Amino acid sequence: MSTPMLTLTETAVKRVQALLESRGKPSYGIRIGIRSKGCSGLSYTLEFADVAGPYDETVDAFGVKVLIDPKAVMFILGSQMDYKEDKLSSGFIFTNPNEKGRCGCGESFHV
Repeated sequence: MSTPMLTLTETAVKRVQALLESRGKPSYGIRIGIRSKGCSGLSYTLEFADVAGPYDETVDAFGVKVLIDPKAVMFILGSQMDYKEDKLSSGFIFTNPNEKGRCGCGESFHV
């Protein structure tokens, strides 16, 4: 049995759908990537995607298309994307089995 590239919780799917609907123009989905940032080294990026890139991995989660940048695949494999909202903050949360540690503020991680 193979490990899924990425799974999304129902809460994350609903939030992505709301963001796509509020964008004001048609979108293919969202793209997740990784960039160098913070004290631990890596940070997740999210952006609207108008088209799929030739090497993007595509995850279809309840009708929402999530593209994964090819440079991020090895860092994201097996992760779960959730959306949390409380009195002080809101945002997407990644539970990543590949992470070896996070910085104290939660902005970045390392594998």
